[in-house]
Amino acid sequence: MRTEESRPAPAASTGASLSLVSAVVGLVLALGMIAGAGLWMMAAISVAGVLVLASLVSRKWADSVRVERQELPKDGRDLEVVIGSRVPVTVVVENRGPLPIAWALIEDLLPRAAARQITSDADSTLTKYHASNSPLWVEGPRLAALALMPGATRPIRYSVECRRRGYFQIGPTVVETGDPVGMFRRYRLGAAPMFITVLPKIQLLSTYEIGSRRPIGEIRIRENAINDPTRLRGIRQWQVGDPMRSVHWAATARTGTLHSKVYEPSSILGATVILDMHVDTNPDVGEPARTDLAVTAAASIVAALHDAGEPFGLATNGRDAADRVRQEGFLGDHRVRDLATQTARMQSSSDRLRPVITDVDRGPVHMKEILRSLARTERTDGLSLAEFLVECESRLSNQTTLLVILQEAPPESIAALVSLARRGWAVAVVVNTLDINAFSSTAAPLIAENIHVSHLPDEDAILDVCRAQMIR
Repeated sequence: MRTEESRPAPAASTGASLSLVSAVVGLVLALGMIAGAGLWMMAAISVAGVLVLASLVSRKWADSVRVERQELPKDGRDLEVVIGSRVPVTVVVENRGPLPIAWALIEDLLPRAAARQITSDADSTLTKYHASNSPLWVEGPRLAALALMPGATRPIRYSVECRRRGYFQIGPTVVETGDPVGMFRRYRLGAAPMFITVLPKIQLLSTYEIGSRRPIGEIRIRENAINDPTRLRGIRQWQVGDPMRSVHWAATARTGTLHSKVYEPSSILGATVILDMHVDTNPDVGEPARTDLAVTAAASIVAALHDAGEPFGLATNGRDAADRVRQEGFLGDHRVRDLATQTARMQSSSDRLRPVITDVDRGPVHMKEILRSLARTERTDGLSLAEFLVECESRLSNQTTLLVILQEAPPESIAALVSLARRGWAVAVVVNTLDINAFSSTAAPLIAENIHVSHLPDEDAILDVCRAQMIR
């Protein structure tokens, strides 16, 4: 069983060998004509005929192979599954030409970092690919050498088990064939790829009580800078400093003494989840566990807000994995296998600096959109958290709490968060780290500015990470 790490040599060497053979045949034919050696001429003509016939046969075989994928969603969207799902993959190979095909090598490509071969049974009928942190476990052969009669079809079946959230490309299929004697080899891309979005895990929060300081909310709190004018608690005699809009004119007319309305402070539970995914503040030492934990926490908070009927949104400086797919790579170069596989594979880097922002809204459709974005979010070396907050402040909702999930907070990030809090934004921070000392050093300057800070050491802590002391 061959993987991406052990692909054959490029077909350019075949072309060089063919040119050398053609030159030798021409030289032998010329010498035969000059020397009058009919045997030499006959041999040269025979070899030339074999070359022409082999070229025609290889081209005909390559044009006759058709590969179709059966799992492509009918609506044209990406396949969406949850963690732990097993996705069956079937690629059907068909010979639509009039000639039998002696051999065709069919391989369905997979991301190199997502699945690796480590074990194989004796008869190679079942092969498992996985690594300790690989998001995909693949069972079954995804490469086959086939001989096809005219009109014959052969399926290639295997299954992909999704172990972690992410966005993965399955395919395309690379087809290799050639003439019976191996003089010519042709390569091309067959079936189009399919894309799988593995949605993040959602934990049920025991409580979510991080409220905004904005008025006109559903949750009553101890105190607030601005009272909720829709929640009348009672009336009292007018005092110096009370605004005229708070005067209760009916009570004033009835008693002949000025009375003022007394309101309850309230809050809304809505939040804009800000996810820091910069590589400098999300080091490799904790990957991919820490970023997956941050995504799980963000998805759980969004689900809790959706269940409570509260508004929610998402903003992240991470990269959308869908941007790494190079659409034009599906055409490929039919002459060189390496170019076909390399151009068809998902990109490993992206220089896009545009952040991913989903505006605040309610409803299941909005939640599904955010879960999709969280599933595809990856680390990037683009905007840092401080740069991201400055760049996108105008697009963030000031009616909800800015709930920032981060691993490390350099001084510029802390300064940006403190600046937002001092200018009236409701800011809360979740520190995603296992080290209590690292949490303390990050939380200290934030707590000093009355910014609510929670510790997220592991997945179990998600259940209580968003608990603040408020009175309902």
